[in-house]
Amino acid sequence: MQSDYDLIIIGGGPAGINCAIQAQKIGLNYLILEKGVLVNSLYNFPANMTFFSTSKKLEIGDVPFISHNEKPTRQEALEYYRRVVENYNLNIRLYEEVQALIPLPSGEYKIDTSRHSYQSRFVVVATGFYDTPRLMHIPGENLPKVKHFYDDVHPYIGQKVLVIGAANSACDVALETYHKGADVTMAIRGSDIGERVKYWIRPNIINRIKEGSIKAWFDTEVLEIKPESVVLKTPEGIREIPNDFVLAMTGYKPNYALFEKLGLPISPEPDREPIHDPETLETPLDGVFVSGVINAGMNTSRLFIENTREQGTAIIGQIQRKMEMALKD
Repeated sequence: MQSDYDLIIIGGGPAGINCAIQAQKIGLNYLILEKGVLVNSLYNFPANMTFFSTSKKLEIGDVPFISHNEKPTRQEALEYYRRVVENYNLNIRLYEEVQALIPLPSGEYKIDTSRHSYQSRFVVVATGFYDTPRLMHIPGENLPKVKHFYDDVHPYIGQKVLVIGAANSACDVALETYHKGADVTMAIRGSDIGERVKYWIRPNIINRIKEGSIKAWFDTEVLEIKPESVVLKTPEGIREIPNDFVLAMTGYKPNYALFEKLGLPISPEPDREPIHDPETLETPLDGVFVSGVINAGMNTSRLFIENTREQGTAIIGQIQRKMEMALKD
């Protein structure tokens, strides 16, 4: 099946949705391709998560985001972006994973997916990073009891839980599981709780650690995960402690395997950012753009929805200029 579009957008998160809205406003024939559910990255957030940003800063497409509190919940965000897509009647296909981007002699691109093939002059890659965890590459990491995505607290009630990490996700998970009755231990590579942890969370987790309600091993590395225990390298030596579940909140990264399939050039270590013009967001591939948090590469704490949501305007503006220049030629 071959379909011709002015623009293919890879990724159905806030960045991709905003690009589609801007494309629709100027009459482009576009299509969003999303490998999972709508706003797949947000869907993978913890069930009870609260955003650090206010609802106002998460708005796109001039659609008001009304939440019960100043900082919205994951569920409210899912409902909001669903309403945005419905409001604009956006052309989006879910559960369709992009597998290849092939330049054609015509200057267009052939986009192969798990279901079809498409053809387009312009492409926007807006795939986010939250669904690609940073693995530890240690023995036992692939055991069923190891989770890189935290879902809901219920399975961990009454269980011995090891939470790996000391950033926002790890602290949220440690506190929620502790308050619901889990026996919680934290393994932390550094010497303290992360400075960027949400201001209403950081004092809470520090106090729980100080009083001994949550056990914490600082300056500690997880060496191995076994079916009924975990092995830690601590300042006091090697320790093996009983364990039922490991919640590895070790962070996330862009989908570099997909970037390689698409032929997107990446900057060297340690940043590994998609190479792009900072103003137009166009990559060295003519007519291929990158949008959203992936532009920060491995510096995942630098870009968020609130400071990337206007990128769609810049991208569609550049596409419009290129189309006008092509007509003049």
